[in-house]
Amino acid sequence: MRILIVLAVALIVTALAPPARAQDAAELRRELEQMRRNFEALQKEHQKSMEALAERLRRLESQPPAPAPVATQTPPSTMDLLRPRQPFTLSQQRGTGQLLFDIGIAGDFVGNLTQRNVDKAGAGTFRGRENRFFPREVELSLFGQIDPYARGEVRIEMGEEARGQETAVSLAEAHLTLLTLPFNTQLKMGQMRTRYGWSNQLHEHDLPWIDRPAVYRYFFGEEGLIEKGFEATWVPGLPFYLEVLGGVFNGDNETAFGRGRIREPLVTGRLRTFFELTDEHALQVGLSVASGRTAERQRNTLPGFDVRYKFRPEGWLHPLLTVGGEGIWSIRRREVTRDIDIPDDTFTRFGWYAYAEVQPFRRWAGGLRYDYTELLDRGRERAFEPYVTFWPSEFLRFRLAYRLTERTQDAGFSANSASARHVDELLFQATFILGAHPAHQF
Repeated sequence: MRILIVLAVALIVTALAPPARAQDAAELRRELEQMRRNFEALQKEHQKSMEALAERLRRLESQPPAPAPVATQTPPSTMDLLRPRQPFTLSQQRGTGQLLFDIGIAGDFVGNLTQRNVDKAGAGTFRGRENRFFPREVELSLFGQIDPYARGEVRIEMGEEARGQETAVSLAEAHLTLLTLPFNTQLKMGQMRTRYGWSNQLHEHDLPWIDRPAVYRYFFGEEGLIEKGFEATWVPGLPFYLEVLGGVFNGDNETAFGRGRIREPLVTGRLRTFFELTDEHALQVGLSVASGRTAERQRNTLPGFDVRYKFRPEGWLHPLLTVGGEGIWSIRRREVTRDIDIPDDTFTRFGWYAYAEVQPFRRWAGGLRYDYTELLDRGRERAFEPYVTFWPSEFLRFRLAYRLTERTQDAGFSANSASARHVDELLFQATFILGAHPAHQF
């Protein structure tokens, strides 16, 4: 009986299964058809939206561009120009370590080898220190922000000034700069390397050569033009960059001036401009003048010019080519007496230098400098100086140079009956930096 019941149920299920499958297939066909109609409707709606956006874009492009609004800027009033600027926010953000300043040490050691007669005459590049290796300049620098409106700098310098003497310690620079004076001006006061020319403001360890150019050594002395006084800077609002400098100093430089009185001051001036010719080429041009009285109260005026060009290929961290030079005239009045027949009471001397440096590698560079100077008494001097520089790191540098000097006479270079018209010198320099060191301009 049980077997009959099971067989009956199986027959009933078998008989009912085909209609159920037929119903499911018909339902799926209806759903697919509905989905197809919905998709076609969405596609048509999307196509209409795209066509509308394209038509709107065509209408916008066919219309002329609207004129740009003209910016109306009110010119600053006199009170606005007189009001001090605030380039820093230190006064509003007092915190730990704010009053700390930067400390750095730069050590510069040089050596030279030359002929015996040049050593005997004391007529080498480093006069009185021929055939020696010595510390030319070991400098301690302290510099930083005094407050939001002023900056200070102090440099203490040690070096050997003559053969056999103890290393001398002196104050190289000490000055403060007021940064936010009216009319976009700044004022520096104290003892400083004046910004006459391009290379005078550089310390020996920052020069691109081992020695300072001959025109500076003959016209201003071995250390260049270092003075005590005031120096103002003004950058006018022009379409191009222009820096205007003016200074009033004591005139202590014994080689060029020597009067040493602020009532009869040494006055300096300088114009400097900069052109970024392209992203890879840059040019700087400057004009300078210094005028003061000598110890004999005679006027001495020194106009000069400088130019510097750099080429840095795209992606390079350093210039591939640097070319520069400076020229200086010395126009000095002479004291005329009845015993000496002098046709003119002024005499003019001119000196200049030019150099080119190539740095194809990050740590190696080579260059050549040419010097030409009309000496203050009489005669002329010219020199060729090829050099090569190697940086093991950013803070360590070695430099080797050969200097050939030719003079037309021995005046001033004939001590101990030794001649020094022809001078061959091998120069060496080792420089290191510890701590902070300020960056220099172009």
